Amino acid sequence: MTTRFSIDWEAEADLVVIGGGVAGLTAARTASLRGLRVLTLSKGGPTDTSTQYAQGGIAVVAPDGDSVESHVHDTVEAGVGLCDVDAVRSIVAGGQAALDALTDLGAVFDLGRDGQISRTREGGHSTRRIIHAGGDATGAEVQRALNEADLPVLFGTAVGEISTGPNGVQGVVAVSDQGFGVVHAPAVLLATGGLGRLYALSTNPPGATADGIALGLWAGAVVADLEFVQFHPTVLYTPGGMGRRPLISEAVRGEGAVLVDTEGDSVTAGLHSRGDLAPRDVVSRAIAARMRALGTDHVYLDARAIDGFRQRFPTITASCLAAGIDPGTDLIPVAPAAHYQCGGLVTDTHGRTGVAGLYAAGEVARTGLHGANRLASNSLLEGLVVGERAGAAAVERLGVPATVTAVGARVTECTDRDVVQQLMTTHASVVRDGAGLDEALKRLDDVATTRETCSAPTTAVAGIEDAALTLAARTLLLAAVARTESRGCHTRSDHPVPVAALRHSLPIRLNPEGAPEHTQAIP
Repeated sequence: MTTRFSIDWEAEADLVVIGGGVAGLTAARTASLRGLRVLTLSKGGPTDTSTQYAQGGIAVVAPDGDSVESHVHDTVEAGVGLCDVDAVRSIVAGGQAALDALTDLGAVFDLGRDGQISRTREGGHSTRRIIHAGGDATGAEVQRALNEADLPVLFGTAVGEISTGPNGVQGVVAVSDQGFGVVHAPAVLLATGGLGRLYALSTNPPGATADGIALGLWAGAVVADLEFVQFHPTVLYTPGGMGRRPLISEAVRGEGAVLVDTEGDSVTAGLHSRGDLAPRDVVSRAIAARMRALGTDHVYLDARAIDGFRQRFPTITASCLAAGIDPGTDLIPVAPAAHYQCGGLVTDTHGRTGVAGLYAAGEVARTGLHGANRLASNSLLEGLVVGERAGAAAVERLGVPATVTAVGARVTECTDRDVVQQLMTTHASVVRDGAGLDEALKRLDDVATTRETCSAPTTAVAGIEDAALTLAARTLLLAAVARTESRGCHTRSDHPVPVAALRHSLPIRLNPEGAPEHTQAIP
C-alpha cells in the first residue's frame, strides 16, 4: 500500500455504510440480513443525525380515503415539474412495507382512540396520511429503533476519501480517535445527510457539512438539483440565535395553528388554495416577503387555539419554554431556516450511482422523488424505502476484489466555514438573484485556498468538512446561476417565473482539474 501518512488501523467489509441515520442503518440492517459483512461509520454519536430531529412524521398512504396515486399527485405537484414520476410512484408504493419492517423492529407509533395508527396532515398533502411517534418525536423513535438493532457502528469516524479502481469502489480512507484507517470493501453507501451547515441558521445537526456530496463528486459521481434547498418556513426565532435551531413542525399548522405577521395579519391569505398548509416553498417565500415588507426578522405562529398542545407536541413545547415562550398563551416567533437539500448524488430508486459499487440513500441522494421542492414527511419515507433497497442491491458487489492500494492526503480547495456560511446566507437563501450569486462565486475565488484535508488526525475532520462545504457551495452556486427561473425552492428575484425550457435537472460533475461543471441534462 502506497501512503503519504501513517495508517493506524485496517478493516475489511462487504459494504461500508457512511452515516448512522435512517437511510444508513436501514441499509446496514438489510445487507446484514442478506449475509453481508457490514461496517457503518458515523462521524458523530448514536443520535447526531438529522433523523433524530425529524418531528413531523412519515408520509405513508392511509388505508382509507387515500391511494398511492393521490400521494404521487401531491408529491409531483409540490416538486413543480422536476419529479421523476416513475421514481415517485416506486418509492411511495414501498411505504407500507417499509413501515411494517420498522414496526417489526420495535418502533412504536401514536395510536388514535380507535386503536389504529393516528395520522395528521401537513403542508402540500391532500389528506391526513402522516404517521407520528411521541407526538412530535417521530425521528427520535425511528433512530431509537434502528440503534437498538445492534449493528456494528464505529462512532466518531469521518471518511476522507472513497477509493476506486478499475472494478469500481475499493474501500474508504477514514479517521477516528484511533488515527487514520482503511476499510477495504467493494461497496460503499453514502447516507451522510444534508448540507444545512452551508448556512448560518439551519435545523440540521453540526455534522451536516455536505461530506457525502463531496465524497461522491471526488469519486466520480454526478450531482443534480443542489440549487433546491428547502427552507423550513417555521423555525423557532430567538434574537441572535445561530447554528442549529429547533423547528416548529408543519404538523402544528396541520392541527390548526395560523401564521400572522407582527401586525396580526395573515401571512398567506390569498396566495394559495391551501393557505398556511401550502407547500413549503410557497410558505417560506411568503414569510420572507412579509418580513422584508415590514422590516422585521420574524413572523408569528398562533397555536393558542390547539387543545392539548403540550401533549401533542411535547418536544416543541420544551423548545419554546426554554426560550421563554408558552405556546398555550404566547405567539411563537418563527422565521425560515435551511432545512433540507432536495437534490444530491444522482441515483436510481435502489441507490445506485454511476460509479460501480457506490450507492447513496436519504438526503444525500437525488432519486427524483423530491424534484424542486420536497413534500413534507417524504424524507423519512425515502430513507426507509431506498435505504432498504440499497442494502439489498449491495449484494451484487459480493465477491468483487477490493483492496485500497494507495492512500494520500487529498489537496482540495478550502474556505473558512464562517465565510462560506456568510456568503451562502447572504446570497443563496430563500430569495436569490444573479448579481448576488455571481458575487458569492467571486468571493469564493478570492478567499479559497488549497490545503491537504488529511494532514494530521487531530485536524483531519475539520479539513474534510471545510473542503466539503467549499465544494458544495461552489457546486450549488454554479447550479443556481444556471437556473435562470424561479421554481420550487429556487427563487430568483431577477427571473421570477418558471421557464419551460428549464423543466429538467442540471447535472454537475467534476472536470479533470477537480472543478464542478455542467454535464448533459437529465430529462
